Amino acid sequence: MSIIVGYIPTPVGQAAVDAAIREAKLRNEPMLVVNSSREGSLVDKNTASADDLARVLSAAEAAGVDARVLESTYREDLTEEFLGLADEHEVSLIVIGLRQRSQVGKFIMGSQAQRILLQAQHPVLAVKAQ
Repeated sequence: MSIIVGYIPTPVGQAAVDAAIREAKLRNEPMLVVNSSREGSLVDKNTASADDLARVLSAAEAAGVDARVLESTYREDLTEEFLGLADEHEVSLIVIGLRQRSQVGKFIMGSQAQRILLQAQHPVLAVKAQ
């Protein structure tokens, strides 16, 4: 078993990684870090750089947690891609970050986090940035 965390290079993404490291250490399980990019997208502000991912892996290593990055791309549905990876790797916990959005924003744009919370077949830990 392992813990999977959705990471984007933002304070919310860092909060998710920090929580995942704590949970992985507590459960003595490895951590899988997912940062998916849209297929064919030349620029995506949510795509982590190699330096961002190196910092995440370094923080996990410093905490004594075995971690690796699962790089993936998605065409249309990020939630399906992420939940598919969670199922494929038979994780014990999904960790995601939440950000504040208005009701109108959720209605117009949807919410990946909300869909993960509702559709996941595994326990989900949702965290906010400070």
